[in-house]
Amino acid sequence: MGGFGITAADDLLYIEDVQLVRQVCTGASVAFEDQAVADFFDRQVDLGRHVSCFARIWLHTHPGNFAEPSQVDEATFARVFGRTDWAMMFILACQGQSYARLRFNVGPGGAMTIPVTVDYSRPFAASDHAAWKEQYAANVRCEASRFWENRTTLPDRGNERDFFEPFGADGDGRDWWPDLFDEMPSDMEVPHGNHA
Repeated sequence: MGGFGITAADDLLYIEDVQLVRQVCTGASVAFEDQAVADFFDRQVDLGRHVSCFARIWLHTHPGNFAEPSQVDEATFARVFGRTDWAMMFILACQGQSYARLRFNVGPGGAMTIPVTVDYSRPFAASDHAAWKEQYAANVRCEASRFWENRTTLPDRGNERDFFEPFGADGDGRDWWPDLFDEMPSDMEVPHGNHA
């Protein structure tokens, strides 16, 4: 499953909350619903949050204990976040393994893996497991993976796109999510003067 990291306004790499949107998941893919992402953006803006606090950190899980990004992850990250001034991809796998990479798309650009830690020095309200389960039930629909349907052998890795539907592309392959940045209110300041 996947979601967005909600960060502190004064520390854009400190994730205070994780928000899921409606999505269809399989054991090997996640596809966010177009309208759900648009609604999420609208709600965050209505709450007074800056786009850098809710639309720069993409979080998702991997089955098993391998937290490195797949080819589909890399393609999705480049396509969906390639026009933002900065973004981070975070992966959580079984047994707590994690991966985080910060990428800058301004100036000379660049990317680096960064450590992931839990900051126990900051205040944290009691965990609300019931609310987490409710958010999961309301947003995540699991389906059998097309990857495995009617197959007796694994496909060639070169044909991955035939079997995986990375989020961020609708049925006709049109990239829609970067367009949402263009629809943000014009009075919102975005770092480096780049709003997408």
